[in-house]
Amino acid sequence: MASRLSSLLDPARINLRVQPSERAAALSEVASQLNGHPDVTNFTGFLQELVAREALDTTYLGNEISLPHARTEHVNRVVLAVGRSDSGIKMENNDEDVRLMFVLGTPKSNPIDYLKVVSALCKILKEPTNLKALMTAPTPAAFVAALVTAEANLPASA
Repeated sequence: MASRLSSLLDPARINLRVQPSERAAALSEVASQLNGHPDVTNFTGFLQELVAREALDTTYLGNEISLPHARTEHVNRVVLAVGRSDSGIKMENNDEDVRLMFVLGTPKSNPIDYLKVVSALCKILKEPTNLKALMTAPTPAAFVAALVTAEANLPASA
C-alpha cells in the first residue's frame, strides 16, 4: 500500500455530486471513476465482484458512510474512488442514507493492504472534524487536502 491513504486518491476519481439516490446506480457511478485506472486490469470483472460483495451484506459503516469493496484479481494494487451525495443514497435495510461512499479495490493476494486502508479510513472518519471537512469540501482537490490534514493528525502507526 502507498504510505498514505491520500496518495491513493486522484481528484479525478472523486465525484462530489453523485446523482443517483439508489444504491446500485450510485455504486456504479462512483466505481466507474476507476474504469481506465492503470491498476485495474479488468474493470467489468472488478465491478461484478464489487456488486456481488455488496449483495452479500451492506457495507454501511454508519454516520452516512459506506465502504463498498472487493478483494479481487482484477486490480494490481489498491485503488480508491470516492462519491459524495448531497441528497443521500438509499441503503436497503437502513434508516439512514449514505452521503459519502468510498469504493475500494484491493488485490486478493494482499489482504494486509486492504486492512491498512480500512483501518486508516475508520480512524479518520470517526473524528467529527475530519468527517465534516470531507462532507463540506467544495472541490475534489479540497477533499484530498482535507484527507491529508486528517492523516497528519493520525498516530504514526496508522
